[in-house]
Amino acid sequence: MYRVAIIGRPNVGKSTLFNRLARKRKAIVGDEPGITRDRLFEIARWNEKQFEVIDTGGLIPDRKEIIPERILQQAEIAMEEADLILFVVDVRQGMSPLDETLNALLRSRGREYLLVVNKVDVPQLEPEVAPFYALGVETLYPVSAEHKLGVSTLVEEILERIPESAEVDAGEEIRVAIIGRPNVGKSSLLNRFLGQERVIVTDTPGTTRDSVDSLLRFQDQSYRLIDTAGIRRKGKTELKAEKICVVMARKSLERSDVVLLVIDATEGAIKLDATIGGYAHDAGRSIIVVVNKWDLIARDTHTAVALEKEFRLRMRFLHYAPMIFVSAKSGQRVAKILELVSEAYRSRRIRIPTGELNTFLEKEIQPILMSSSSRKFPVKYAAQVAVTPPTFVFFTRGSKKLHFSTQRFITNRLRERYGFYATPIRLLHRGSRKRR
Repeated sequence: MYRVAIIGRPNVGKSTLFNRLARKRKAIVGDEPGITRDRLFEIARWNEKQFEVIDTGGLIPDRKEIIPERILQQAEIAMEEADLILFVVDVRQGMSPLDETLNALLRSRGREYLLVVNKVDVPQLEPEVAPFYALGVETLYPVSAEHKLGVSTLVEEILERIPESAEVDAGEEIRVAIIGRPNVGKSSLLNRFLGQERVIVTDTPGTTRDSVDSLLRFQDQSYRLIDTAGIRRKGKTELKAEKICVVMARKSLERSDVVLLVIDATEGAIKLDATIGGYAHDAGRSIIVVVNKWDLIARDTHTAVALEKEFRLRMRFLHYAPMIFVSAKSGQRVAKILELVSEAYRSRRIRIPTGELNTFLEKEIQPILMSSSSRKFPVKYAAQVAVTPPTFVFFTRGSKKLHFSTQRFITNRLRERYGFYATPIRLLHRGSRKRR
């Protein structure tokens, strides 16, 4: 697919332009410099054409701190992969020495780029665009990404460069969200899946801020891997950007099929892990618990059993979620995760015909429940009304709901009979009203 990368120094509006081209709010936008750190990818569709747009972090080439240095590495990868580069500058701040440095970097590499002068949102600022011709370009593209001004002209320039034959058939994707608290190894796991440093990894908690999508093809199946920011306890996020990234991490659950809940083997399962797992459970996602950093554990044949027992005690509501012990650093059992993801994806789409379901209730549920109670079996009939997650409606005699122990028994028997691997099952109740 034709690729367009957006680069520039910090806080010139790259992420705002990225969202405008993608026509969705994918990148976090704020007044704090350096919010974007990783490469963000999204498919932009305009006038029956499509291209991949890539957002990058703000570039500071001469900084030696670990995160700015890694941001530069990520941006350099984006520039190498891109067919066209949008070099964004800020008309309100004027041309800076850093703009000149970045312009020289682009010219030295011989890459095609368009110089986009952003934040031209009032007529009074239009004369301030001219000084940027000093960077040696023939055409400038003044825009206001925030207010959509000039964006259509820029898009036309991009579309003219895309071959008519550029089509992509992505096929069916399994969308996988990688969630967990900060510094448990979510980004390391993503990089191990992809075989490259797709997202920045450091020992500093909270390095990832945006939800970063990556496409992976494995054993003839396409996966969209969504790396998310570490979810912290309420009150522990100080900056506005951190608060927003936690909200967006939870939103990523809504667009996923399967969730990898990553926990740290060296720390074990803690209350926050249970809270995060609850978010995924409430969202109706299939869940696989990935115990990372297994290579750092001094273990014997009983270690995994003991840790799983501890986890199950903290998260009884995730009794259906399988657990796998891995090392993102060494790659131990990482490929096995995708096999479990595929199985979970298939299971959450199982649909039981109404006739078969009611036969199952009559022959396998009713006799057992009736043997322990003198009351009449309360369920008249049932139907599966949805998949992803599997959802069942039970029509009962009277308005009284099924006892929670009865619901749990039915759920467990459904799992034994039909699988529903790694997937929550929802039971709804519809009582009959008394006639007056």
